[in-house]
Amino acid sequence: MYSKIFRTVIIGAPGSGKGTISELIVQTFGFLHISSGDILRQNILNNTDLGKKARQYISSGRLVPDDILNKTMLGRITEVGNKSYILDGFPRNKAQAQVLAGSEQIDAVINLVVPHDVIIDRVKNRWIHQASGRVYNIGFNDPQVPGVDDETGEPLVQREDDKPEVVKKRLMLYDEIMLPVLDYYKERGLVSTFRGSKSKEIWPRVELFLREKIHKCR
Repeated sequence: MYSKIFRTVIIGAPGSGKGTISELIVQTFGFLHISSGDILRQNILNNTDLGKKARQYISSGRLVPDDILNKTMLGRITEVGNKSYILDGFPRNKAQAQVLAGSEQIDAVINLVVPHDVIIDRVKNRWIHQASGRVYNIGFNDPQVPGVDDETGEPLVQREDDKPEVVKKRLMLYDEIMLPVLDYYKERGLVSTFRGSKSKEIWPRVELFLREKIHKCR
């Protein structure tokens, strides 16, 4: 654990391994993982007011509007208090990045770059435990019992947006909307890019980067 609060944004296309890398950061450095996708899915599952609003957009393939996501994510950041964290799935456009900058000083942006064909092949093998958001990748991070969550014994499911035809559409949209975000953070000297096809290839470089970055900030 580290005495200074360290605020990180992780950026990567759907299926690039953000969840896996984020979990390794949590385990290694004790950061909190704040995922917009996990928060929205949990609210949809619990049928909250936020979940009902989010469902209307997500079910039709649209993005949740900025005002809803800004309020949700900044509220969650406030809840965690003085703890280091990784933001996953937010900000997703320049306007959100500017709103975030108005309340938080980001220390680093981790940009994961994985070839699109690798991502499409990968997500075909991705299964999740819906209640917790735990992710399993067949052939890399298999559940102990096929089709069953390790901790609860409940069945795993494949998300609708993990199907190949949906993934292709999401990747095209991702490239379009995230370029301004990356440019925004590059202008501020915050972006470090990590390229690879597998999380186990990328992680050692991310770990070394964070260790050096955190050490300088202490």
